[in-house]
Amino acid sequence: MAARYGVTQGIRTTRVTSPTRLVLLLSVGVFINYVDRGNLATAAPLIQGELHLSASQLGVLLSAFYYGYVLAMAPVGWFAEKYGAKRVLATGAIVWSIATLFTGVVSTFAGLLLLRLLMGGGESVAFPCASKLLAQAVPVSRLGLANGVLSFGYLLGPAIGTLLGGLLMTRFGWRPVFILFGVCSLAWLLPWRGVVIAPAAANPAASQRVPSFSEILKQRALWGAAIGLFSGNYGFYFILAWLPFYLVKTRGFSIEAMAWTASWAYLLNAVSALFMGWLTDSWVRGGRSPTVVYKGVMGLFNLGGIACMIGMVLLPTTGSIAVLFVYEVLAGLSSPAIFAIPQIIAGPHAAGRWVGVQNAAGGLAGLIAPAITGVLVDRTGHFGAAFALAAALQVTGFIGWVVVLPKIVPLRWAETRASALQY
Repeated sequence: MAARYGVTQGIRTTRVTSPTRLVLLLSVGVFINYVDRGNLATAAPLIQGELHLSASQLGVLLSAFYYGYVLAMAPVGWFAEKYGAKRVLATGAIVWSIATLFTGVVSTFAGLLLLRLLMGGGESVAFPCASKLLAQAVPVSRLGLANGVLSFGYLLGPAIGTLLGGLLMTRFGWRPVFILFGVCSLAWLLPWRGVVIAPAAANPAASQRVPSFSEILKQRALWGAAIGLFSGNYGFYFILAWLPFYLVKTRGFSIEAMAWTASWAYLLNAVSALFMGWLTDSWVRGGRSPTVVYKGVMGLFNLGGIACMIGMVLLPTTGSIAVLFVYEVLAGLSSPAIFAIPQIIAGPHAAGRWVGVQNAAGGLAGLIAPAITGVLVDRTGHFGAAFALAAALQVTGFIGWVVVLPKIVPLRWAETRASALQY
């Protein structure tokens, strides 16, 4: 990723933020994003006891985030391309930081529900805006590593957030932790203010025509990726939302032991994503097809995920934790592809809206998985059915990423439009 470069505007030269600095700041931003969204799961055993919530109510709270997240996702992609991804991302960061802070203040189920909805709306900005910026600033041969760094950020968030949040909650209670994290999240806006984004014309791919939303929605690749992301995300969000509760209530872990175990799992996830981002770039620069590289990784994740979901619930505690770690490694390996694929196919003029739709489908899994899990646990008294459902959906994910998704090559929107007009 290159150093800073200048953009001449009349007699004035503006120093544009380098792709390296941009990727690092985005990575820190999504790291904070995932720390904040995951705090409720870490605090779930404590909140349930203090507010006397059932598992079903807890599931509703864990899912509420995704109602705001999913509903805002597609509009946010449009706003990012219309008004600038930098500005939209900053606005969302303010909203989710304030929602995090006030979660430490409210004392009712309704209040927590409202704040989780607000947080979801705020955090919906992250991936459409980041994908728009990366597609504009980073060449295709470097998108694997750029998305690997981004994935490392958002996957490290649950690792650090669960460990630090769990340890702090053990000592100080859950309320001060939400207030502290909300205040700290606002600090990210200080370096983000200094970011200067290159004009779209600086990217050769920007010479293509800007496609309409209806053209984007007609792409088979979009729906293959959306199906694949929804199915894979179901297992990911199921684990992210319920792992702390599962380890404490089913496996008998203390809050501190749970925090360490979950954090190690999430750390493996993050490191695997960073490694795979570097490896995919190496493969692509070495002449391998992005289609083979990215589809192969996604297929491996889905097939491995089936075995892991079954093993986590059937094996004794030691084996269950080992399989959890394997699952997190596989999930990490798949992470750079999730956004590199649409960035390659859609290009800088459509990546924001494309990822908005794709991530809305993925966010539906976050909306559904925690709530369904709560109902299944209440009705059956154990997690077996929840893990079985997550395993079954990995099959659908394989179909989406490997079968429905066509070749991973940049779409030529002008040719797509002309072809459509012939019919």
